[in-house]
Amino acid sequence: MLTPLLTALATALSLLIVDLVVPGVNIANFPAAMIAALVIGLINGSVKPVLSALSLPLNFLSFGAFSLVVNGLCFWLAAVLVPGFAVRGIIGFLLGPVILTFANTFINNYFVEKNLLTGSGEKAQGELPSR
Repeated sequence: MLTPLLTALATALSLLIVDLVVPGVNIANFPAAMIAALVIGLINGSVKPVLSALSLPLNFLSFGAFSLVVNGLCFWLAAVLVPGFAVRGIIGFLLGPVILTFANTFINNYFVEKNLLTGSGEKAQGELPSR
């Protein structure tokens, strides 16, 4: 039950980092970041697989580089749907999702290291028992 909330929190914090680092990405406040995190999760679970399947030939021809455009489209769509979240320009469109992925991975790994995302305080899978 706590895992989806922490995942959304990690994505919201990552979006705030993207707001600081990437020109063209603007987030008004933390509640807008939380709503955007939830919308990004829903878009990545529903719209992105369809776009990825439809763009498979272009992705194949570009050796996978077209997936940056698909990620940018999903990121931009979330910005269209969430008030207080805006993406402007090609840099925000292409670099925003990349920085979001790196920041989100870092924060999620931190949560896993602190045993916050493993459920009821159990050791993370693959972690050796301490002596």
